[in-house]
Amino acid sequence: MHQSGGSHRFATAKTIALVAMLVLGGCSTPPPEIKPDASPESLYNTGMTIMTREGYSDAVEYFNEVERQHPYSVWANKATLMTAYSRYQVARYNDAIITLERFIHLHPGSRDIAYAYYLRALCYYEQISDVHRDQKITYRAQEALDEVIRRFPKSKFARDALLKRDLTNDQVAGQEMSVGRWYQKTNQHIAAINRFQSVIKKYQTTSHIPEALHRLTESYIVLGLDDEAKKSASVLGHNFPGSEWYIDSYALMTGIDPRQAKEEAQNKKRGWLRRTWHSIF
Repeated sequence: MHQSGGSHRFATAKTIALVAMLVLGGCSTPPPEIKPDASPESLYNTGMTIMTREGYSDAVEYFNEVERQHPYSVWANKATLMTAYSRYQVARYNDAIITLERFIHLHPGSRDIAYAYYLRALCYYEQISDVHRDQKITYRAQEALDEVIRRFPKSKFARDALLKRDLTNDQVAGQEMSVGRWYQKTNQHIAAINRFQSVIKKYQTTSHIPEALHRLTESYIVLGLDDEAKKSASVLGHNFPGSEWYIDSYALMTGIDPRQAKEEAQNKKRGWLRRTWHSIF
């Protein structure tokens, strides 16, 4: 029997930042002292220099000081975003989300507003766990990604959000499949059928559809619903004729495993060749 992949691994998405990366390398020396009379520009630039050397926690101190000393300057707005980005880089996602939501609330007309929405979506996305755990954060990521796509459809952020939205769909579908398989193992086939049908209706572009159709066929056969089993197997064969899941369904419906039949045919051919070889020599 073909085995399910179960969980779907998500690649880390450390992607677009509104920074010009300067000299990389660790901060081997402590950051300069923050002066109480420093200009917002100098504070911000110092924070950026430290951040680009991956001293994210130290950089936040300077960005926070820009906001504290010069709350109404243009540099304060930029510093808020860079605070969020620095926290994102060190996986302080909840702190970053709080900062970004404050920025979105206070600066809805900012030229950087699309990036703020996008970075907030990334903070949710990075926290997605495997399919066997609660998917609440996955749904939050979906909502945040959808908002980026809806509000900024022509932006570069929307293109990446669309890709990640597809991955979150695969994640949610994977959890539905995991629950459905558990229902099957515990002979709760009606509940399993409902899960597999949900995957087929809601997540048609995901990688789980062939398995969902096969699992439906299995449960229908157990319940004696032969016509329904034929329908799901037929849909599977029409759309995924070369998949292992279709071969499994075909074997269930006909009692013939094409893989075994092929192997037997190959063995017969080998036997015929051996006999022919020996008859000649």
